[in-house]
Amino acid sequence: MTRATPLWLLVLLQGGISAASLVVEIVAGRMLAPHVGMSLYTWTSVIAVVLAGFSAGHWWGGRLAERPAASALAWTGGALLAGAVTTAGAVLILPAVAGPVLAALQDPVSGITALTMAAFFLPSFFAGVPAPVLAQIAVTTASRSGPALGAMFASGAVGAIAGTLLAGFFFISWLGSAATLLVVTIVYVLSGLLFFWLARSRGLPIALIAGAAAAGLGGLALAAPDPCDVESRYFCIRVDDLSANPERPVHLMVIDHLAHGISARDLPEVQFTEHAAMLAELSERRAPRPNFTSYHIGGGTYSVPRAFAAGEAGEITVAEIDPAVTEFAEREFWFDPGSATILHEDARRALLTRPERHYDVIIGDAFTDVVVPVHLVTQEFFQLAADRLNPGGSYLMNVIDYEDRLYALSSIVATMQTVFPVVEVWTHLTQPAPGARMVFVVVGGDSPTAVGDFSVPAPDLMRFGALADGMVAQLAEARGQVLTDDYAPIDRLIGRPD
Repeated sequence: MTRATPLWLLVLLQGGISAASLVVEIVAGRMLAPHVGMSLYTWTSVIAVVLAGFSAGHWWGGRLAERPAASALAWTGGALLAGAVTTAGAVLILPAVAGPVLAALQDPVSGITALTMAAFFLPSFFAGVPAPVLAQIAVTTASRSGPALGAMFASGAVGAIAGTLLAGFFFISWLGSAATLLVVTIVYVLSGLLFFWLARSRGLPIALIAGAAAAGLGGLALAAPDPCDVESRYFCIRVDDLSANPERPVHLMVIDHLAHGISARDLPEVQFTEHAAMLAELSERRAPRPNFTSYHIGGGTYSVPRAFAAGEAGEITVAEIDPAVTEFAEREFWFDPGSATILHEDARRALLTRPERHYDVIIGDAFTDVVVPVHLVTQEFFQLAADRLNPGGSYLMNVIDYEDRLYALSSIVATMQTVFPVVEVWTHLTQPAPGARMVFVVVGGDSPTAVGDFSVPAPDLMRFGALADGMVAQLAEARGQVLTDDYAPIDRLIGRPD
């Protein structure tokens, strides 16, 4: 015989479990980012896998709901304890399986989906079990079944909203991913034990042991190495020391799973990546005056703004959405925040809301593997950028694509050609390997660059050149499509080779 369970307690349990399960969904995206990045593919996989887990859990919970109340509650308590164990275990499972899974599945969609399944299907499955059981008990014990059922559904929805908001706005940035999942683990343990107590189950002592084991596993997960030096509201950020000489430090910034930039303390004007070297040199060569003004989309290591400041260029403005990135660049990459105007907001909105501000050069550094802010590669955005340029000004952006595809590059060229009279494509003058990932800089302006090639250190001396006009035109005509705010499938266009 079960203990009497008031409706308010059922509603509270449903809301709490629902909130915890949605916290796991939001944290899943952040935990996957150091391995696969934060892209449309990532969130699509997370949502699909979590919903699949919930659906399977609801089905099993519906089967349990047919049992006598005491048996159903005890089984549901066991499911929640299993959910606690698998939730805490996800922190340990994910880094252990990420390498083998991604190595076996080169296609990004398959790799991300498989990795998400391995770490987060079971936590979602077990979290989906209680809802049908609680709803069945509420309907059969309440004096009015309709309002009771409505209260249970409403509680689940409100809990899901609360869990989403708490995870996104508070838990991750305040506690970090592992500690947030430890909180969820504790919620599941306490809820599972309460189910056993309500069922008057003789298995309560075993459940206590299982709960303690889950909490211990959560503590072990909390002590596991953290892939992030800083876990902000936007990114997982860390620094790697590449210094050959400790007295002349060189640092690498990794944002989520990708190397974002490299800087040397004693060489502020030297760029250590191909795209930064091209962006910096082309900006100076195309600038209409020596003390040119510049607007930078994205800060990262702030390597190019730092180089401009060292070279005594004009006013520098940087739109970096994440304040933690700026703080990190100041602390680890020797950036002087007093050398530039920093706008901690979306780069497109920053341009849109300051129509009085114009620049000689606008630099877009949006491409990072398959993670591309779609709203920064559309015809409407390029027109906005063109409207914010001074006469003779230029817009430059880096593009990453694969040698045997070039669909993303072609589409960006085709789109920029609808806005700028002259569009150039620059790259490293070397023969790429078949299917290799290539780095380009696309330039838009009123006139061509005065030279067709140049050599700069990056950090070794490298030669860069512009593609022939005929080849640029052929790319745009053969493979390009105009990207708009309504339709810009850049994630698909930049996908890995077939």
